[in-house]
Amino acid sequence: MAERRNLAALPPLSLYVHFPWCVRKCPYCDFNSHEATGGIPEDAYVAALIADLESALPQVWGRAVGSVFFGGGTPSLMSGVAVERLLAAFRARLPLAPDAEITLEANPGTAESDKFAAFRAAGVNRLSLGIQSFDDAKLAALGRIHSGAEARRAIELAQRHFDNVNLDLMYALPQQTLADAQHDIAIAVACGPQHVSAYHLTLEPHTAFHRAPPPLPDDELAADMQEMVESELAAAGYAHYETSAFARAGRRCRHNLNYWTFGDYLGIGAGAHGKLSFPDRIVREARRRHPADYLSAADRVAERHEVATAELPFEFMMNALRLIDGFETRLFEERTGLSLAAVQNELLAAQRAGLLTATPQRIAPTPQGQRFLNRLLGMFLAD
Repeated sequence: MAERRNLAALPPLSLYVHFPWCVRKCPYCDFNSHEATGGIPEDAYVAALIADLESALPQVWGRAVGSVFFGGGTPSLMSGVAVERLLAAFRARLPLAPDAEITLEANPGTAESDKFAAFRAAGVNRLSLGIQSFDDAKLAALGRIHSGAEARRAIELAQRHFDNVNLDLMYALPQQTLADAQHDIAIAVACGPQHVSAYHLTLEPHTAFHRAPPPLPDDELAADMQEMVESELAAAGYAHYETSAFARAGRRCRHNLNYWTFGDYLGIGAGAHGKLSFPDRIVREARRRHPADYLSAADRVAERHEVATAELPFEFMMNALRLIDGFETRLFEERTGLSLAAVQNELLAAQRAGLLTATPQRIAPTPQGQRFLNRLLGMFLAD
């Protein structure tokens, strides 16, 4: 592995805020989420988030923040007042860009939908709705607590207050047919969101679905569904710009694009992960996972480690090769401090396998590379 050089400039910085509670844990979910059975200590958690940010300030002092993302869990369980307090605290402590993209994830339940106006007034300017499906039977199989009618109503309410709305959908659901999946996409398109995220349901370790798998479409049918999703959304004017992301012109998710181009992000909140660059090193962090531990700890960082030089090519490619158009070749050195020559053998092998295209200006996955992304990424793993 070639020697790593100091970064000439630090990459863009985003802020990720994790809200760990939800009404009910979905059987497919492997995120750090906990059922709010005894209520949510909102005031204490807001105070903990602000304290967490303050303790991290020396690592990001003076760096502009281009986006904020409230993820979960179900952040829409927060009150509008809590979100307003947090955004005010962020602006008081960080140079938040005037045009910063501020996203909040929300579920279609009635209680959350009623808060959309308050979130917008607090400063949120992008709403991401966890629809997953419009089919009541499929929603029940996924353990979702909303109906298809409630999903449509939530979209309508969201669009009254936000001009930038993402819909999260899933396909290859239990006992789903190609026609079922196509119907979900058709309804989503008819609703006219600015962005659609369409995910293949996967059985993640440590989930209820992994322990007791439901009847899922076979690989061939799932591939047909993926092709249908891409075709239908393209026909409706959505550009496919990342493995699972589709956007109208000018509406690509700026926060996620920063992840995929190996930008930096400070993660606060229970279980939040972060990646921070310094001229001479790149560091990954993780906060304490359990909300009670996070709230009571004097030091909320559970893990902090420097990314080894040998691991940087895979870390970079794991993100950048999710982009359909790939990345400019200069970005590899700018974000890792390594010369592109450090991965020349891997690039050539991926090209020979038909998984990658490479020019002096740009490197991108081929359609086959997009379909077999794990195989392509595996070629960049350190020994």
